[in-house]
Amino acid sequence: MALLEVEDLVVQFYTEDGVVRAVDGISYEIERGEHLALVGESGAGKTVTSLALLGLIEDPGEIVGGEIRFRGRNILECSDSELRSLRGNEIAMVFQDPETALNPVYSVGEQIAEAIRAHRDVTDEQARRRTVELLERVGVSDAEHRYADYPHEFSGGQQQRIVIAMALSCEPDLLICDEPTTALDVTVEAQILELLEELVEEFETAIQFVSHDLGVVAERCDRVLVVYAGQVVERASVDDLYYDPKHPYTVGLMASIPRLGADRDRLPTIPGAAPDLIDPPTGCRFHPRCPYAESCCATREPSLVDAETGTTATPLEAAPTAHLAACHEYTGALEDGLDYDVVVSGEDEGRGESE
Repeated sequence: MALLEVEDLVVQFYTEDGVVRAVDGISYEIERGEHLALVGESGAGKTVTSLALLGLIEDPGEIVGGEIRFRGRNILECSDSELRSLRGNEIAMVFQDPETALNPVYSVGEQIAEAIRAHRDVTDEQARRRTVELLERVGVSDAEHRYADYPHEFSGGQQQRIVIAMALSCEPDLLICDEPTTALDVTVEAQILELLEELVEEFETAIQFVSHDLGVVAERCDRVLVVYAGQVVERASVDDLYYDPKHPYTVGLMASIPRLGADRDRLPTIPGAAPDLIDPPTGCRFHPRCPYAESCCATREPSLVDAETGTTATPLEAAPTAHLAACHEYTGALEDGLDYDVVVSGEDEGRGESE
């Protein structure tokens, strides 16, 4: 049994314009110690999926279908008290914006210590000592004195280190990282990612990593889910995805990665915009933007299939190493097929480049 199993998850938001199905039947699993990435454009459903794991979908949103099984237990059937026991203890989250994740009226030390006291049978002094150790471990200098400082007294990079310390304070089995370096400059980003890598190895923690940065994903993750318009369109190991992408959307994402020394005036882009999820396109949701779309793409929704065999298989049914893609190409329905090449650059320049 996998550490986490998400099966046919459906999350809706009720708006004045209609019902937005932000997550529409997503399934995947994470093994113990594994690093899994969710990638895709803004609005694809990556963050909503992550928030659903902790029961953090608020009104007007609602989880309307599926199961989220953590160690075999369906989180969606947990009571509020059981969820509180789970959050920050067995499953923790590093949020995208540390400034809003931290309470401005409490010292950073007290916020971390509160999480420790909530889930561990410790005294106030023991919680304080553990907090100081964590602050030192994540690179906050003079941690003993900075325990009493408030979030606004720290830089953005330091705030993110504090959020990471809080998330790892109870040594969770699963850490959800929702674009943890988005607001940071490149140098600080590298430091934070290196810190995360060291800490999760130390605590043997599995990671669900949400990111726009495909370069970061290539360096830090084992497998990748490509999400488009609330659905998984491709799942593969990092190497398979980067060297041999199967879905046209993934190919577009790969082609848009900037590369040093590339002989091009402009980066390639995916034409159009992500669809309106109140009224998504019929058939394949990517077909209005796909350069390889044929008539069947507009009328029939493709299932996730094994790209090698064409056999329909959900991520929970297929072997973890299977390369899955939701494209009619792999069931033989496309007449002209997919016409693109993958150029493998040098190791110092990145991985596969699609053209």
